[in-house]
Amino acid sequence: MIHALPLLAPLLLAAASLYAFRSPGLRPRGAIRAAEVAALSSIIVITASGFVLGLYGAGTSATIGLGYFTLSVRLDLVSLVMLALVSFIGWVVLRFAGTFLDGEARQGAFTGWMTATLAAVLLLVQAGSLLVLIIGWVGASLLLHRPLLFYPARPAARRAARKKFIVSRIGDAALIFGAALLAISFGTGDIATILAAAREGRGLPLTVCAAACFALAALLKSAQFPTHGWLTEMMEAPTPVSALLHAGVVNAGGFLLIRFADVMLQAPGVLAVLVMVGGFTALFGCVVMLTQPAVKTSLAWSTVAQMGFMILQCGLALFPIALLHIVAHSLYKAHAFLASGSAVERVASLRRPGPVAIPNARAVGRAFLLALIIYAAIGFLFGFGPMPVQALALGAMLIFGVAYLIAQGLADEAPWALTGRTSLYSISAATAYFGLHRVSDMLMHDVLPPPPSPGPLEWTLMLLAVVSFGAVAVAQSLFPLWAYHPAAAGLRVHLANGLYVNALFDRLLGGWSFDRPVASIPASVKE
Repeated sequence: MIHALPLLAPLLLAAASLYAFRSPGLRPRGAIRAAEVAALSSIIVITASGFVLGLYGAGTSATIGLGYFTLSVRLDLVSLVMLALVSFIGWVVLRFAGTFLDGEARQGAFTGWMTATLAAVLLLVQAGSLLVLIIGWVGASLLLHRPLLFYPARPAARRAARKKFIVSRIGDAALIFGAALLAISFGTGDIATILAAAREGRGLPLTVCAAACFALAALLKSAQFPTHGWLTEMMEAPTPVSALLHAGVVNAGGFLLIRFADVMLQAPGVLAVLVMVGGFTALFGCVVMLTQPAVKTSLAWSTVAQMGFMILQCGLALFPIALLHIVAHSLYKAHAFLASGSAVERVASLRRPGPVAIPNARAVGRAFLLALIIYAAIGFLFGFGPMPVQALALGAMLIFGVAYLIAQGLADEAPWALTGRTSLYSISAATAYFGLHRVSDMLMHDVLPPPPSPGPLEWTLMLLAVVSFGAVAVAQSLFPLWAYHPAAAGLRVHLANGLYVNALFDRLLGGWSFDRPVASIPASVKE
């Protein structure tokens, strides 16, 4: 029963949620305080769970239920990392929301829905059985739907929420079908037993079908191309909702792939699809992001790109790095959304800078050469031998971003101070990649499987990904040189509209009608 300790975290938040629903809608001081205390208590519970993991090792709690329909939670390093991440971000978001929504008529109900959503996510990441996984996955999506419609009179909010609802239900169906296939294939609903059997190569061919279903669910949950539109349109919701969505809930797709890494490795064709879809979404998202004038919209496209890169990492079977990516992106994106308003004010108050140094083609070439030298030198110091080929290819993609940074410092008009800073940042980025990769591999050595040796298909995809990321980085570095060309102006308009993919997706779903008003939050939870 000691491994059931993390279950206290979602139970505390669920109790705070019920209390919030029974509190006044306007300035519910007690509900806000209860939510913050519950979130802080969940951090304490998860800290204690870390000591339990260190003393007793990984394990699954006692099982309740029969056959495939069992309830249990699992404590291991993957679930502990996700529990700590979600609880910390949830605490920060709830504290921020208490001030941000002060004076809103339905703040009490909003606090209840937010704490309930956090409880569902905490249940999801510690699921020890397929049934608990499904409950947490579906519950988090349904509960978040109400905060997304906090302003139900806004047509854009209703359109985005409805689109997310449709996409999420398709993802839910894929997850449930994949879970059913795994339960039938392995004769159990216990996740640890399924993973141990899959690591031994048992369960084929139903395992491949289950992996395909999980991949589809992850792609839909992580807003991958071409179903990304619902995420980029979620700008009418309050900022705390955006922070929780982009920094927490949207990561559930990556967590699903990481948790079932042993199952995914049995389907190399599915992993190849993840590489293609994730890689394209990452490039598409980052290019469109550069054309967005609004801060929150730009951050939303950044999330699309980051989730694409995380899916790419899972497709390359670099599951420890993908988990590290989830942690880093969640912390960064939560801060970015919560600080977006003050950041705009600070930038608006700054004195306008002078001319910006623009690198020419020669400077861009030198920058890419220097980036590759830095990558090779840092890699040599850490040792290329222990690193799988997939990790080296991923590092090459990342180093192209470093090359773009260096190019700004190598422009003819750039001061030496800028050149020195960009070079230092580039060395730091390369060192951090190799160092964090080494640490994540050491910590997750016995928890997540290593990537397999690549075959011809994997080599082709890695080469295509490296070349594509390199080409986009070069184009991005040279863009200021042709930004004022008439053709560039037209291209910018098309990119700013996401190449109209979202409009086509709307048409595919049959358009949208708002003739009937959307029901507001029930009166029973308003007051």
